Amino acid sequence: MTRVLVVEDEPSIALGLEDDLTLEGYDVVVAHDGNAGTKEGLDQNFDVILLDIMLPGRNGFDVCRELRRRGITTPIIMLTARAHEAEKVMALELGADDYVTKPFSPAELRARIKAVLRRSTTEEKSVYRFGDVEANFSRFELRRGGNGVHVTPIELKLLATFVRNRGKVMRRAEIKDEVWGTDVFMTDRVIDTHIANLRKKIEPDVASPKYLVSVRGVGYRFDG
Repeated sequence: MTRVLVVEDEPSIALGLEDDLTLEGYDVVVAHDGNAGTKEGLDQNFDVILLDIMLPGRNGFDVCRELRRRGITTPIIMLTARAHEAEKVMALELGADDYVTKPFSPAELRARIKAVLRRSTTEEKSVYRFGDVEANFSRFELRRGGNGVHVTPIELKLLATFVRNRGKVMRRAEIKDEVWGTDVFMTDRVIDTHIANLRKKIEPDVASPKYLVSVRGVGYRFDG
């Protein structure tokens, strides 16, 4: 049975989520504040975590940051009443897999849950190697020449996107949609900056990229 952790302090919303997801056949555990949510996320195994941002004790950003810092790779969907672009981007930068803005329909949330569960069982759960680089997507780890390399969740998500689309030229708009989502505004310059940072960690020669190459006037192609 698929296990879902709901971290939500509003009693009516928490109860509604618990009832709806239980009817869908999920095993649901509810935590009502950020500290309890962190403890449940660390102590138990879940298939997906629904995490509110505005929580007592510890906010959702801090919970997400702590779970990822401690090596928890469970897919996280952030629930927020806020619609600010910066906060959506921050959630993804911290390692969240998706976000849903309140109010949301139960059908939409169920679809988002199924989507992240599908993604979590694809090649992103495996180890991918190219050159002297080894990316372990399930453990949020990157190694080069056998040595660990610090990588942010968004950089690893970028690499996973390129791995899935290897050999294909990807426009910046496609990259943005897959990594940050379709309803987040992201400038080309920000995307280019993240790609430049990723290149520093995977390329033998950053000045002459071998794996993550630029296609002039179009976008990028991954040849790893």
